Amino acid sequence: MKNSALIKLILGPLSFILFIMFVDLDPQNPLITITAAIAIWMAFWWITEAVPLAVTALLPIILYPTLGVMSGKDVAPIYFNHIIFLFIGGFLVALAMRKWNLHRRIALRILLIFGSKPHNILFGFMIATAFLSMWISNTATTMMMVPIALSIVYKLEEIIDVDKVKRYSLGIFLGIAYSASIGGVATLVGTPPNLSFARILTILFPNAPEITFASWLMYALPISIIFLLILWAILSFIFNPKSKEFEIDPKLFREQYNKLGRISFEEKIVLVDFILLAVLWVFRANIKIGDFVIPGWSQLFPYPNYLNDGTVAIAMALILFVIPSLKDKKQRILDWDTAAKLPWNIVLLFGGGFALASGFKVSGLADWLGMQLQGFGVFHPMVIVIVICLFVTFLTELTSNTATAEMLLPIIGGLAVAIKINPLFLMIPATISCSFAFMLPVATPPNAIIFGTNRVKIGEMARVGLWLNFIGAILITLSIYLIGKTVFGIDLSQFPEWALN
Repeated sequence: MKNSALIKLILGPLSFILFIMFVDLDPQNPLITITAAIAIWMAFWWITEAVPLAVTALLPIILYPTLGVMSGKDVAPIYFNHIIFLFIGGFLVALAMRKWNLHRRIALRILLIFGSKPHNILFGFMIATAFLSMWISNTATTMMMVPIALSIVYKLEEIIDVDKVKRYSLGIFLGIAYSASIGGVATLVGTPPNLSFARILTILFPNAPEITFASWLMYALPISIIFLLILWAILSFIFNPKSKEFEIDPKLFREQYNKLGRISFEEKIVLVDFILLAVLWVFRANIKIGDFVIPGWSQLFPYPNYLNDGTVAIAMALILFVIPSLKDKKQRILDWDTAAKLPWNIVLLFGGGFALASGFKVSGLADWLGMQLQGFGVFHPMVIVIVICLFVTFLTELTSNTATAEMLLPIIGGLAVAIKINPLFLMIPATISCSFAFMLPVATPPNAIIFGTNRVKIGEMARVGLWLNFIGAILITLSIYLIGKTVFGIDLSQFPEWALN
């Protein structure tokens, strides 16, 4: 083991021991200090990745019972809950799409719609990436879109000047990476921090209103659309070729699409299942638009409150395990070999974050941190939001966005209680900011993937990404004030009863 790796490994437990030995946050409640020390250990390992992120997430299972924060019997169930099943069910449907190549067909069909002008092709790549990232992990989406982009770029280099194509291709690759992150925030299942927020909110505030798939979509989709248009304008201005000679033959996309052949029975089944899943998610609970209410389908059942988005996700995924394939009678549309590709490391990472949030609440650390941050109450709520957005965005440039969400959301929830602001007003912007880091390859998997093509340099990514970081923070701040207050029923003049202990 190299010295730097050993130092990273030792720093976590060492900081934990030193903190307990020399710091006493509350003499009346030693659990506050113990939980803070555990959080510091986890933060060190999450930030430095001294061990895999999922391994760090398992620390509460050992440390909470050993040090008296929570019993092992209480900690274990935190790692598996309805939010986890929402992720698993959604991911299983996404894996079925990948198994039968449906996602590639959708992407190429979108590209065919947008025509052959350079700025239209750029927009086509961005729309296809953003749409798929709403339902499939942004990593998988980027991995699928990059080979399509490379094949187009190689073809362009054959028929057009290589230098002209080089600059244009840079815009396409950046567009794919950034659109994957921007599209992912639009749905609860699009990116892990969104799901982390939904669960951490219920842990910190058990009486908080449910964050449904529909309510999140109503709030976050406009942000994605507006930011996507801004990104397209910026990338078109910087990277679009000015020469009229730069014409792209629309047959390039048609040839790739034709290689897929006719849509198969299996693709049709997955497509129908996917559409039904989205519709059932959106219309499960009542949707309120002013005084008008669209009743949710769950009201047809005797216990509508027992049904949640996780129930729907698993139900639609299970259907795919039952329907046989026509290509191979022994196969099903979805089999366990495919399902085994689920990213269980992310499931454990979720669980670790949920356990950390539970420890913050049970020990009293969340309340203690909130009291220490009361001084922020003198600032206008909008100022607090934009500071949080910028802090989270730039921190995420260096750390996992999921780990960042799980470290900071309990603290931000405590801050909201201390300064008597609706916790949703601070926690939702922080959650979305976790996905809006655009400067460095290590910030998000999509950034890392396009950097791995050797066609994007760090300096080029950082120059564009820096502006996008600031634009994203401003957009999130405005959206929570202009849209979020209505969608989530946030009243800044009143502290909600559900947030009281």
